[in-house]
Amino acid sequence: MIWKQYSKKLKERIDHPRAGGSFTEEEAARSGMRLAMGKEGRELALYLLVDLNDGVIADVKFQAYGHSALIGAADVACELLLRKNYDQALRISADLIDRHVRDKGDVPAFPAECAKYLNLVIDAIEKACEQCRDIPFADTYVAPPMSFDEEAAVEYPGWPGLSTKQKITVIEEVIASDIRPYIQLDAGDVKVLNLLEGKEVIIAYSGACTSCYSSTGATLNAIQQILRMKVHPHLVVTPNLTHHEH
Repeated sequence: MIWKQYSKKLKERIDHPRAGGSFTEEEAARSGMRLAMGKEGRELALYLLVDLNDGVIADVKFQAYGHSALIGAADVACELLLRKNYDQALRISADLIDRHVRDKGDVPAFPAECAKYLNLVIDAIEKACEQCRDIPFADTYVAPPMSFDEEAAVEYPGWPGLSTKQKITVIEEVIASDIRPYIQLDAGDVKVLNLLEGKEVIIAYSGACTSCYSSTGATLNAIQQILRMKVHPHLVVTPNLTHHEH
């Protein structure tokens, strides 16, 4: 059965969707928002409440009928859409949705035969965002940091016994699966330069991140928190701001 091929994280989202529901035009008007809807037949409807001042998605819900993969993909997409502006939302991909609920970085959360359901969600996002093209958004807008759950923090198995090279490899794997996809939404990137004394992670930004004030604030904090959650709770992340790659 296809259910057995889902990741554990995806199964949880299918069993307990967090963003199910809808919004009405009246609700949007009362909150001073625009209601943007993306519909794909009778299978899927996305409801976005978009701030008229900056194009940021303040809230999002969905209704999905049919395949379990569609329900899971829609629920994950809602989480990714929240607090993005519509331009950033348009850069969300099926791969990003999949990576968000993987149990392991290199193992897809959705089996290959579910690609059509992921694509339905992407199409619905595009239809909703197209309704917001007239809303201006600030060029200085910075996407919110990636989410993390401190209660789920774990130490990477065998971490103390790993060599520095092995530890850097582990850190790079977490960055590739849980950090880089979000940073790349804003045309930026990050790489690991070194690991000092087993706890100080030296990173370098590239692309848009080199000129973004968040690279030493919210984004840096998010990177550190995710590495602490998935690798080791005592890691400290330090950016080398003189090392730029374009």
